[in-house]
Amino acid sequence: MTDTTANTRSEALAAALAAQDVVAVAYALRNDYMIVPQLVVNGEAAQVRVFGREGSDKRMLLLFSAAENYVRVVPDDVDPQVMVCDGKWLREFLTVHASTLEMVFFDIAGPNVMQAAPADLLKALSPELGHSDAD
Repeated sequence: MTDTTANTRSEALAAALAAQDVVAVAYALRNDYMIVPQLVVNGEAAQVRVFGREGSDKRMLLLFSAAENYVRVVPDDVDPQVMVCDGKWLREFLTVHASTLEMVFFDIAGPNVMQAAPADLLKALSPELGHSDAD
């Protein structure tokens, strides 16, 4: 799911990040939603905005618990665009872009920064998690 009109704050993700609780972050990603920056091209929000380090072909995905946390990252952007995405969307995005993503950061400008490797997030977003404790 992606939506540009929905609530732009995830209380579940914000609480999990505030607690610095990896399990709660994974639960929030699977069962709630996150705020994802959009790249605006020719006046249209056309795709996910990823960030890179100079001299590297690898990219970083920035995810946020609230749109205002993203705004802190791009203070000079006059109209920052975001979309609201769920765990299924994130799992698909990470799968498609696994070879180019080196890290995923949550609320990178604060208030509660966390990071995860894309492979670790894919494991946490596995549909099998939570269905059976017998595995």
